[in-house]
Amino acid sequence: MKIFILWIFIVFTSIGFSQSKYFIYFKDKAIEPSAKLEKESSSYNSALSLLSEKSIERRINNMGEDNFLTYEDLPLNEDYVSQLDQLGIKIENKLRWFNAVTAYLTEDNKTEVAGLPFVEKIETVKKYVFKSPEITEASVLWKQPSNLFSFDYGPSFGQLQLSDVPVVHSRGITGEGVLIGLLDTGFNWKNHESLKDATVVAEYDFIFKDESTANDTLDNPSQHNHGTLVFSIVGGFKEGSLIGSAFGASFILAKTEDIRSEKHIEEDNYAAALEWMESFGVDITSSSLGYSTFDSPEFSYTYQDMDGKTTIVTKAVELAFRRGVVTISSAGNEGGTSWRYITSPADGINTLAIGAVNNSNEIASFSSRGPSYDGRIKPDVVTQGVGVYCAAAGNFTGYLTASGTSVASPIANGIAALLLSTYPHLKNTQVRNIFIETADNSSSPNNERGYGLLSAVKAIEFPNLVADDGTFILNKMFLANNNIFPQTVYVHYSTNGVDYTEKQLEYDGNLKYTFKLPYLFNDELVDFYFTYDDNTGATLRDPVSNNYKFYYGSLDVSLNTDLKRTYTDFIVSEPYPNPFYPLQSTFTSVSIKSSGNENLTIRIIDPLGQQIGYYTTITTDGENRFDWYGRNANNISLASGIYYLLIDLDGKQYSRNLVLLR
Repeated sequence: MKIFILWIFIVFTSIGFSQSKYFIYFKDKAIEPSAKLEKESSSYNSALSLLSEKSIERRINNMGEDNFLTYEDLPLNEDYVSQLDQLGIKIENKLRWFNAVTAYLTEDNKTEVAGLPFVEKIETVKKYVFKSPEITEASVLWKQPSNLFSFDYGPSFGQLQLSDVPVVHSRGITGEGVLIGLLDTGFNWKNHESLKDATVVAEYDFIFKDESTANDTLDNPSQHNHGTLVFSIVGGFKEGSLIGSAFGASFILAKTEDIRSEKHIEEDNYAAALEWMESFGVDITSSSLGYSTFDSPEFSYTYQDMDGKTTIVTKAVELAFRRGVVTISSAGNEGGTSWRYITSPADGINTLAIGAVNNSNEIASFSSRGPSYDGRIKPDVVTQGVGVYCAAAGNFTGYLTASGTSVASPIANGIAALLLSTYPHLKNTQVRNIFIETADNSSSPNNERGYGLLSAVKAIEFPNLVADDGTFILNKMFLANNNIFPQTVYVHYSTNGVDYTEKQLEYDGNLKYTFKLPYLFNDELVDFYFTYDDNTGATLRDPVSNNYKFYYGSLDVSLNTDLKRTYTDFIVSEPYPNPFYPLQSTFTSVSIKSSGNENLTIRIIDPLGQQIGYYTTITTDGENRFDWYGRNANNISLASGIYYLLIDLDGKQYSRNLVLLR
């Protein structure tokens, strides 16, 4: 009998029944990657049907009405999926953004699938080892001053007071109207006093494929512990015990990490969860799963891969950001290890990486350092991540304290929710800019604490812009001046730094002041400051020194950091001359305006839809010109017809038509 069992094992091993999980990338969708996505086409409508109204609204606000759907949003080709199913291959996750599915394959399966005509490539799904925060017994960390705030925060007061959250709550700003997405181990939220009344609009288990994120019968008993404590730090509410940084927000929960055999998350679960959340209409996504050590060495990422564009999870959060989502990630707990650096997806170019400080605003030794491999400042900002008070899963009235960047991250995403709740018009790029401008180290960022400690008050008080009827409205709030709200506020603005115009802002009778700017020239540099009187009659200036600045047409306001120019008169010009006569003009040109260091790709498509030219470069600051001579990639002159220039500028797509006549 023993010989028979051994023989069976050898046969099964030799014919390749050992399975691993793989990405299976398809070559195309319903249309070619280079083709234009036409409005009201069947492909366009299919992609649109997958988005909620809230997702569409957020996308339009951030991407514009004409560009809020991209090739990545198109559904997978279901015929390809069906052919895999017919081969007996069970699909684990479908990933529209990556034009891929994931499945467990034997070596024989892998060879068969790789030979299918519609398969572009196959890659191993990597597993990230998850490093838990340090857990300690709950203790009273700070005693809240009486009668100064609207709520009794209990032991959670100190972690929020460090970032000026209680005063914002006292002004009635709690995150209402904002949808936060949390990706974590699971959430036992219905069975804790601080979370049972939270507004959870959807939850999904990407491990067992059901709609409960609490422990499954097959789970490790501690599976949902980490997600529960993270959720409580942002969304909990139990006066006298624990109040979250944005307890008034709504939440969407994704269980993406499986800790049964080892503490790991598979990157396809993470990517699938982000697609689901984005389609649902999430405003902010946050994960507290800082990864650094991976599975078998032959499949490992390295520090060199922490470049903002390599790992699947980083690509996924950056794709979510391009669709208007504020993306936040813990920086990692590697500061005291040989790895040391930030971990994915915190390396994302637009993703806010959150480091950890103690309650004295000193950087935690475990907090991962920067820079990213390509030299960018990381982490971006910090909040308290040492001794953070949170809910204990499995104990209805239980609490504990935890340390790690994973408990700093929910404080930061709560502050982002407070900002968006105050100003729903803000684009995610503005939220990111405001965080960086108002953190306490913004004038001298470094790779220990980035741009510094977040302040909810400073973020909300920082002026912001919204486009309105061809010009812009300037918004301003005052929150923390000893409950004294000025009735009269003046803005002083100049386009030459010398001649300042003074105008009174309109007051809404509550907290907000607004001023509609006059029509100015696009890209004109505007600097400004505010003045107002306090209750003693003394005139105060905001900012105390220096001035706020922005380029007219841009929505980013600067005070402490270098101002980045954006362009609004045109980003991509029309071709000139057009029609293009090669016998009369040697070439036709397109101008692309850029802030510099952006990826520019131009594809030239002929009347039959074939790509006949390809150009790629990194832009310089200002105007970048592309000249086309009416020839294909082999320098052969082309026939008369309508040609298409498909232009991708750092993820934003543009198309231009060109008539070639001979």
